[in-house]
Amino acid sequence: MNKAAELPSVEAIVIGASAGGVEALLSILGPLREGFVLPIIVVLHLPDERRSHLADVFDRRVAMRVQEAHDKTPIEAGTLYFAMPGYHLSVEQDRTFSLSLEDRVHYSRPAIDFLFESAADAYGPNLAAVLLTGANRDGASGMAKVQHLGGLTIVQDPDEAQVATMPLAALDTHQPDHILPIRGIGRLLVELERIAC
Repeated sequence: MNKAAELPSVEAIVIGASAGGVEALLSILGPLREGFVLPIIVVLHLPDERRSHLADVFDRRVAMRVQEAHDKTPIEAGTLYFAMPGYHLSVEQDRTFSLSLEDRVHYSRPAIDFLFESAADAYGPNLAAVLLTGANRDGASGMAKVQHLGGLTIVQDPDEAQVATMPLAALDTHQPDHILPIRGIGRLLVELERIAC
């Protein structure tokens, strides 16, 4: 069955993950081809105290350009961005990043909700949001907002998630467009990019 006809044309992908997220992300992003055009923006819960090595780890394992998201940086096609530890990451209307030190959300800074809600405001129906494994409720209200503004919502199948709390919290608040295992999420991102081209 050709589902491509039902998929929207997206301009950006946001992904949120917590416990178990590094492995899940590597499984999804590792196979993406060189020249993948959509920007992918990731919030992965990390301890605050230290510098994050995520960008370095993923730079060696994925074909896309990888960098930490810095304040006022314009979002560029074909780039994988990671939120820095200790700062909330938002997308502004002009498609640049904004970092802030506002209070933690669900004990987290960066919080997935901050990224998802701001990206939904900036991209509207041209956003795809993916919520992966994790141990708290972060991302659930952000997903609901993405859906409310017409974006595409994708939740990792809780039965497959290393920690099911975060996917289950999202399913409590709304019915996503897709509930998929990791392999299915990877395939869907490839399909979204094909449409966007």
